Amino acid sequence: MDYRHYSQVFWEQVGRYGDRVALRYKPGAEWQEISWRSFGEQVRAVGKALIECGIGEQKTIGIFSQNMPAWSIADIGALCIRAIPVPIYPTNTVKQAEYIINDAEIAVLFVGDGEQYDKAMRLFGENSFLKKIVVLNEKLPIKKDADVMHFSDFLDIGRKSGHDAEFDARMTRGVPEDLLTIIYTSGTTGEPKGVMLTHSNAIFQKARHDRRLVDPNENDVSLCFLPLSHVFERIWTYYVFAVGMTNNYLDDTKKIVEFIQEVRPTIMCAVPRFYEKIYATVFNRLESAPALKKRLFKWALRTGAARNVKKRDKKFVGPWLAFKYALADKLVLSKLREVVGGRIKFFPCAGAPLSQEIEEFFYSAGIFICYGYGLTETTATVTCHEPHHFRFGAVGKPLDDVEVKIDPANGEILIKGGNIMKGYYKKPQATAEVFTSDGFFRTGDAGFFEDNGELRITERIKDLMKTSGGKYIAPQLIESTIGADHFIEQIAVIGDQRKYVTALIVPSFEALGEYATEHGIAYSTREELIAKPEIVELYQRRIDEASREFAEFEKIKRFTLLPREFTVEDGEITPTMKIKRKSVAELYKAEIERMYAE
Repeated sequence: MDYRHYSQVFWEQVGRYGDRVALRYKPGAEWQEISWRSFGEQVRAVGKALIECGIGEQKTIGIFSQNMPAWSIADIGALCIRAIPVPIYPTNTVKQAEYIINDAEIAVLFVGDGEQYDKAMRLFGENSFLKKIVVLNEKLPIKKDADVMHFSDFLDIGRKSGHDAEFDARMTRGVPEDLLTIIYTSGTTGEPKGVMLTHSNAIFQKARHDRRLVDPNENDVSLCFLPLSHVFERIWTYYVFAVGMTNNYLDDTKKIVEFIQEVRPTIMCAVPRFYEKIYATVFNRLESAPALKKRLFKWALRTGAARNVKKRDKKFVGPWLAFKYALADKLVLSKLREVVGGRIKFFPCAGAPLSQEIEEFFYSAGIFICYGYGLTETTATVTCHEPHHFRFGAVGKPLDDVEVKIDPANGEILIKGGNIMKGYYKKPQATAEVFTSDGFFRTGDAGFFEDNGELRITERIKDLMKTSGGKYIAPQLIESTIGADHFIEQIAVIGDQRKYVTALIVPSFEALGEYATEHGIAYSTREELIAKPEIVELYQRRIDEASREFAEFEKIKRFTLLPREFTVEDGEITPTMKIKRKSVAELYKAEIERMYAE
C-alpha cells in the first residue's frame, strides 16, 4: 500500500489483528496485555481528548516518561490527529525539560512517574505554554484538578467527547510532509536542536527495513528497552507496530536481566553498552573459573567462530566442523544465548562505536548483531549489516535508495535520501549549515567504504582532538577499545591541546571488588580501593595490553580512577550515554591537571 501517513499504517494493523496481543507490560508481579483492538480504542480516545484540549493540527504535545504502553498510546493518539509528539528524556533535568517545553511551545505534557511529575509540577503555573499535565502512572498520588489528571481520566474525556468526525477528518487530511515528531538532540556541546522528522521519513524507513532485515514478521517479539525518547527505539517501535509484532515494555533498565528472561525477545534494539556489559560479565566470571572450564570456553568460541563465519559467507560446513559445533553449542554456546533469552534472531545495534572483538564474540555464540549507523537527523538507520557477507567492525551497506558519499576534503560522511530530516525546528541557519549545496546532509562523522561496499566509521570529526604536538586523536575509538575491558565501566579520554593522551576511568566496581577479594586486597571504601598500588597496576597492565595496536601518540600515558560513575544529572554524559567532554573537563579540572603535572 502507498501510505501517506503513519496513522494509515497503524489503523490497518488494528483492523487486521483485532484481539491479538499488541502490547505487554509488567506493572507489578504479573504481565498485563493490551490487544490491538484496545490499543486502537485508547489511541482514538487520546486523540479526541487532545482535540478537546484545543490541540490543533501540526501543534505540539510533550511526552516526558520512561517506557510504558501509555507512552506509545499517547504518541500515536497525537499523530493521528496531525499533532506533533515531542519526547523529553525521562532523566532530563527541570531546566532541560523547560527548554524543550518553551522552544516547542508544549501545552499538554504526558509525564510518567514521580520523578517526571515532580519536575513538571515545578514548571506548572510558572510556564506560559504548559496548560495540562497527564500522569501515566495510575498509582502515583497527584494533586488532581481540571488540568492535572491521571491517564485514565484523560481517556475518559476522549471517550465522552463528540469529536469522532473531527478525529476522522484530521486523519484524511494527513499528508506525507506532516511533522511526525520533533526530537531534541541531547547535544554534547551547545544548546539542543529540535530535529523535525516527517511521516514520509517513517514510511520510507519501513519499506527499506522490510527489504534489509531477517524476516521480521507478526510472530516476532520485541522488548522495548532503549528510551522511547531516543530516535532508535522510537522509529523501531513504529516498525514493530507496522509489522504486527508484540511489543513488551521495560520501564526500568535495571530490570533488564529479569525482563529479557521472561520476554525472551526474538528481536530487540540495543546500543553497544548493552553488549559490553554482557561481555564484561561473562569474562569477569571466567576469570575465576577452573583452567579446564576456561579451555573449554575458548575452544567452544573458536569452534563457533569457524562454523558461523562459514555460514555468514555461505560456505560449506564440513561434517567434522558440524559435529564439533554441535558439541560446543550444547556445552557452552547455547548457554550464552540463554543470557539474552535464547531465541534472538538478530539484534539491531547502533548509537556508538561497538568493539569488533565484542561483535565477533556474540557472532561466535550464534547471536547476530545487525550493526548499523544512523543519526536522529536521518530517522535512525542509514546503513546496517546484511545477513550474509558482512565484515565485523563495519556498519553495513546503505539502505536501498539512501545515497551515501564521502567528502574528499575531510572524509566526512554525506547522506541524501527519504530518511533525511526536514530541518532543525526554528533554526534555519543551523539547518542550512548542515546541508551541502547539492542537498546532502553533513553527518559530522568521518569514514570510508570497504571494497565490499560496507561503510566503516573512523571518527567523529567534531570530537577529534589535536595534541600540542600536532597529532590528531579520535577519542571514541580509544574509549570503545579500552572500555571493552570488563574492569572498566566508563572512560573519558583527554588530550586536546595536551602533550599526551590521558583518561578518567570509572572502574566496574562489581568486577573490581571480586578481584580484590580473590587477591586478598583489603579496603573499606571505593576511594581506598582505587588508590591501592596493586589496583592501579592492574589497570595499567590492562590498558597497555588493549592499546597494543595504537600509534604511540594515541596511547594513554596516565589515567585517574574515579570512585563514582558519570551521570546525566551532573551533566557529565548525555541521556544516550555520550561523554560531554567540556563538562567533564570542567568538573574534573584538578584531576586532569595532576595527570599533566611534571
